[in-house]
Amino acid sequence: MDNSVLRDDMVDGLEHSLESLPEAVAIAMRGVPRHEFVTDSPYQNRPTEHRDTNTTILAPTTVARLLSALDPQPDDEVLVVGAGVGYTAAVIAEIVGDARVHAVDITRSLVYEARENLQRAGYGGVLVDCRDGAEGLADYAPFDRILVEASAVRPPARLLAQLADDGRLVMPKGVGEQTLVAVEDGEVAESFGPLSFKPLLVDGEQTGSIVRNRTRREDPEYEGRSWHAGHGWEQDWIDWGGRG
Repeated sequence: MDNSVLRDDMVDGLEHSLESLPEAVAIAMRGVPRHEFVTDSPYQNRPTEHRDTNTTILAPTTVARLLSALDPQPDDEVLVVGAGVGYTAAVIAEIVGDARVHAVDITRSLVYEARENLQRAGYGGVLVDCRDGAEGLADYAPFDRILVEASAVRPPARLLAQLADDGRLVMPKGVGEQTLVAVEDGEVAESFGPLSFKPLLVDGEQTGSIVRNRTRREDPEYEGRSWHAGHGWEQDWIDWGGRG
């Protein structure tokens, strides 16, 4: 069966099963070729385990719940903490534009995979970097929306500091029993029911790697050297030929 038909069937099922699915999210999920990100039954509504890392690829219904709570608007600047294979970032890019989506993941191999998937699927403008998620991505702050695809007892302070004044952070809050919440002005503004995510990792807990793109010592050195400072210098696949 044609992938576009399978995709429409998937979203039709989400609209039927969820209490509400914002139109913008539904349209975006109909547009993103999920099979470019997930090879194992991409249009079935179930989570799968990534073949090489201790990472769960979210079920479509979970992605829909997260983005319904996040409520991204056109032209928002968005940070996704936990890039995974890149699918959630691609759906957000359909709404806000790919150059406005930034994603981080602590597992280096996932960063490479997400970059490749997004490029192949037509979302090459999404920035994906290897970072400790709790540190966020201060170089590109402030963000109108921050989505954390991992659980924590409370929102990391550095992520809250990177929110715009009227920004919104969405995350699974709690350990063991978790609740999907939206945080505004440092306080829980809305709750969206229970769900279960793996905890937010810190450096040293990721699978298969203990390094990031550059060391902390090198970061300030690279940022201060030339015109590309603060504009995606860690994405070696960007063509900088036209920049002066």
